[in-house]
Amino acid sequence: MAPAPTAFTVATAAEPHRGRTRHIIRAHPEVKQLMTRNPATFLIGVGCVAAQVALAYLLRNQAWYWTIPVAYLVGAFFSHTLFVVIHEAAHNLVFRKLWQNVATGILANFPSVFPTAISFKNFHIKHHVFQGVHELDADLPDWYEAKLIHNYSIGKAIWLFFFPLFQVIRTARCREVATIDRYVVANIVAQLAFDVAVVYFLGWTALLYLFLSFWFSVGLHPLGARWIQEHYLTLSPEQETYSYYGRLNGINLNVGFHNEHHDMPSIPWNNLPKLKRVAPEFYEPLLAHTSYTRLFFRFLFDQEISLYSRIMRKERGTATLKDQSVPDKDLLSAQ
Repeated sequence: MAPAPTAFTVATAAEPHRGRTRHIIRAHPEVKQLMTRNPATFLIGVGCVAAQVALAYLLRNQAWYWTIPVAYLVGAFFSHTLFVVIHEAAHNLVFRKLWQNVATGILANFPSVFPTAISFKNFHIKHHVFQGVHELDADLPDWYEAKLIHNYSIGKAIWLFFFPLFQVIRTARCREVATIDRYVVANIVAQLAFDVAVVYFLGWTALLYLFLSFWFSVGLHPLGARWIQEHYLTLSPEQETYSYYGRLNGINLNVGFHNEHHDMPSIPWNNLPKLKRVAPEFYEPLLAHTSYTRLFFRFLFDQEISLYSRIMRKERGTATLKDQSVPDKDLLSAQ
C-alpha cells in the first residue's frame, strides 16, 4: 500500500483545461452551438424551493428530531440541486442579463438559510481561473486543514461533516478575491427576510429542517463525495480533474460532468453530455467516477487518500483577477 501524501503535489504546468479548450474548439468548432442559456434552470430552482418550503411546512409541528432523517434522505437532494442552480447562475448560464442570474442565485439560496450565493459566485469564478493557486482558489484545502486531518478516517469524517464551515474559513485567505458589492448585500438582506418569514410563519423546527438539508447536502453524505470527485487525486497522481458519470447526474443537473464544465464554462448543464458526445476523443481517455457512494466510503477509509491529495500551483500564469472564466467564448470570438 502506497503511503498517503504528506504535502500537496506542486505542479509547474498550467492547469489542464484551457489548453484542452483550445484543442476542442480547433477540432470541433460546432461546440459553439452548445453555448446557450437555459431558463428552465430557473423553473427547476423554483420547484426545489417550493418543495423545501412545503416539507418545512409539514414538519413544523413535528418533534425536532424528525427533521434529521427527512433532511438527510430527502432534503439534502433538493438542497444540492439548488446549489447547482446557484452554480449555473454564477456562470450566467440561466438568463442573458446579469441581474436575472443574480436574482436566480438569490432565490435558489433561500432554503440554505445562509446568504452564500453571490459570494460563491465571486470565489468560484476565480477557482476556474486560478485552479490550485492557494491564495486565490478557495476550493483547495488550507494548509492547516490538510495537516490536521491528514489521512485518518475519523478526521476525514469530521472534516466532511464540518465541510461548510471549513469552506467559509478558507475564503479568508483569498483576500484579493473577497468583495462586498451591492449584489452580496442584496443576497444578505433577502436571505434574512426569508429566514425571519420562515420562523414567523412556520417556526424554528421548519428552519432547522432547512438548515440540516443544506448542511447534509454539502457534508457527511454521499452527495458530499462531489467535493472529493472533482479535484482530489483519487484515481491517478497526475489527472487533476475528474468527472462523475453516475445516476445522480439525472437529479443534480449533470454536476458530475466536471472536466467538461471546466473546459467549456459557457455551456449550461443540459448540454454538457452533448459536449462529451461531440468530442469523445478528449473525454473517453480520462479517468472518471461512477458512484458517489463508493467514492464516499473510499475517501473515508482509504489510508492512501489524504487532504494533501491535491495539485497546487505557485504560479498564477498570465490570467488577471478580472478574468471571468469564459475561455471558450473568448477563443471562438478570436476566430
